[in-house]
Amino acid sequence: MPPLMPPARNEGHADARPPNLWGALGLILLYFVLQAVSSTLVVLAIEVAEGFNLHGGAAHLGATAQALLAQPDVQAVTAMLTLSVSASLTLLVAHQKWPRLWSLAWPPGFGFTLPARPQFFVLAVVVGLAAPMLGGLLTHLLAHDHDVSQNIQQLGRAAPPGLRILLVLIVTSLGPLVEELLFRGVLLSALIQLAWIRRWRVGWAVVLSSLAFALVHLPGLHWQWYALPQLMLLALALAWLRLRSGSIWPGVLAHGAYNLLAVAAWFAATHLPA
Repeated sequence: MPPLMPPARNEGHADARPPNLWGALGLILLYFVLQAVSSTLVVLAIEVAEGFNLHGGAAHLGATAQALLAQPDVQAVTAMLTLSVSASLTLLVAHQKWPRLWSLAWPPGFGFTLPARPQFFVLAVVVGLAAPMLGGLLTHLLAHDHDVSQNIQQLGRAAPPGLRILLVLIVTSLGPLVEELLFRGVLLSALIQLAWIRRWRVGWAVVLSSLAFALVHLPGLHWQWYALPQLMLLALALAWLRLRSGSIWPGVLAHGAYNLLAVAAWFAATHLPA
């Protein structure tokens, strides 16, 4: 496979230390741990705000949390706060750990700079809208007409219309931003630096980072394995955009467009008065 990056890159920044594989995997793990912790703290905070008695014992606390999380509006608020807190903290940790890599266009840099050509933004929108259509066809063939949906999709359909708008803004902006940093920024850069992958060019780094991206989304898909091809197709396209454009922003835009198309059904599910 030919290299996807220009041979000369990041001149003048040879002293910028790239992330290693364990550091990249640790940051991804931190992101999901922060989600779990943030979700728990948000539920407890909502309980206090609602005036529930927190001195009724563990059983009472568990029942209270279950009752709260059964409410669609509480679920939506919890999801928004959880993603906002975990994503913001993850971005902060990454910036503190690798501050000199953010503005570098090519790996090991994270690509927080303008793309090589502005046309990549147009291409990003095309990729973001085409990927769910093409990948969805393959997914439904493998699923044998079983419904394939994520937790966030089910949540959005049940949430009140006003909260859906806020949720859409988060899942099409902050969510793609942190995931592109994790998988097409930190992890892809770490994989490219591995000696055995460098011998095989960057193709293996693209495949492995894309596979990791697909696998971490399986819990949110209720472990529906037949959704993996669609996620792999998206991840490969996002990695291609990252390496061809020299910027992470086309991938963020494509990822956001993908998520926007995926949640468009939330508003179609709104029951309008006759």
